[in-house]
Amino acid sequence: GLSYTRIFNNNTLYVQEDSRRFVSQETGNLYLAKVEPSDVGNYTCVVTNSKADQSVWGPPTPLTPRSDGVMGEYEPKIEVRFPETTYAAKGSSVKLECFALGK
Repeated sequence: GLSYTRIFNNNTLYVQEDSRRFVSQETGNLYLAKVEPSDVGNYTCVVTNSKADQSVWGPPTPLTPRSDGVMGEYEPKIEVRFPETTYAAKGSSVKLECFALGK
C-alpha cells in the first residue's frame, strides 16, 4: 500500500497523532493547528509504495506566517470525506479518519 511521510527542512517530520500536526493516510495532506514560529519552513511530501519498494518526493511547500497577523474565520466542516463502503476482515480493526475545521 501507499504511505505518506513529511520532510520538514530536510528532516523527517514524525507526526504524533495527539499533537498539533496530523497527516491523513487517505489523502497525504498535512494539517497543522495553531501554527507556531517553529512551524515555519519547507514541507516536502514523500509517497512510498511498499509493494514496489519505491518512493516519490513532491516539491517543497513553504509555510510562511501572514504579515498582517490576521486570523481567518472558518465555518465548522469535516475535511476528510469517508468512503461510501469500508471493507474489513472479520475480527480486524478498522480506523476511519475524521478531521474537522472550525474556529
